[in-house]
Amino acid sequence: MNYILADFNKHKALLPFTYTRPTSEIRCGILTLKEKWEQRLNANVSNLTEDYLQTKYPLTDTNDNVVIAGNIFATDELCEAINALKLGQKLMYNDTIVAYRATAVHTPTIELTQVLFEGDCDGIDHTWDIFSKNGKALEADFELITTGRVSQPIPDNVQTINPERIFIEEGAVLNFAILNASSGPIYIGKNAEVMEGSIIRGGFALLEHSATKLGTKIYGPTTVGPHSKVGGELSNSVIFGYSNKGHEGFLGNSVLGEWCNIGADSNTSNLKNNYAEVKLWDYETGRFAKTGLQFCGLMLGDHSKCGINTMFNTGTVVGVSANIYGAGYPRNFIPSFNWGGPQGNMTYKTNKAYEVADVVMKRRGLSLQQIDIDILDAVFEKTAAYRKD
Repeated sequence: MNYILADFNKHKALLPFTYTRPTSEIRCGILTLKEKWEQRLNANVSNLTEDYLQTKYPLTDTNDNVVIAGNIFATDELCEAINALKLGQKLMYNDTIVAYRATAVHTPTIELTQVLFEGDCDGIDHTWDIFSKNGKALEADFELITTGRVSQPIPDNVQTINPERIFIEEGAVLNFAILNASSGPIYIGKNAEVMEGSIIRGGFALLEHSATKLGTKIYGPTTVGPHSKVGGELSNSVIFGYSNKGHEGFLGNSVLGEWCNIGADSNTSNLKNNYAEVKLWDYETGRFAKTGLQFCGLMLGDHSKCGINTMFNTGTVVGVSANIYGAGYPRNFIPSFNWGGPQGNMTYKTNKAYEVADVVMKRRGLSLQQIDIDILDAVFEKTAAYRKD
């Protein structure tokens, strides 16, 4: 059986994050959606995604393909049902296709025999699900990757509550911090650092080579992906990886992609003054859509950055490779490759954007590759209608 994770119809619903990745590469909990499937299936998984992303995220096609919805959380029960599928069958949860098994990847699903799944099934249907379902995903991932393993010892100078729900990987450094795992597990990844004075309330995941700066205050459920730095105050937020919010300021009920940077003393509002339901920009409809949430902050696409003292309104969506600065509140929707802020905006020229991206990536020992430039070029073209010039 050849396992494939497909975007199906979720690509637009999960923009701006899926401008630069398949749905299965979204991080929620400790692992990405793809990593969850690979761990539970004990197999390598490829992607079926948008044409311009397929080169970086290649598809493996055989004569026995199991195509799975890439936005769904993997569970052992789901894996068992998927592995029981026969060629020509599709697994349904209510009206949603969870998976199908066919000789051809692009087999029309209407031709397949239906099998009903009666267990629990959940996934990421909207961008705000990434933070609102992070607690559930973090709990499941914690059990998946720590069961049967022994944590590194908690240093004597670290104060803890519910220490049996704290797991520390090899090479992690913790000094004079407070870890409270009574509300959810706390996972500290390989070679991560929790600096002095950090106060953390789980659920919380700090992945490999990431750090909390001095005096960081974190409310769960929050995830900080690999090679990231955080400081100030964070609450119920997800950072995919390779991004920094290293200074004072508040980030709440928010999602940051990769290669993002939040300037010092920048803040996100996650609650409207009138306590009303938050609306977010919807790329599918081209208008603001109801979220059903009272708390919702910032959605920041890959390679986007803001200057010091930036103030984000409740429910702000920022596309890919935007540079935001200036006094006052930026708009609630900022297009990809936008340069500016409340005082005015212009197009962020791609040659300049790529120069910055390459410098930023080299700070992590990486560099901007042609395959990444091709994706960003495609995003620039796809988002041109949102920019004024």
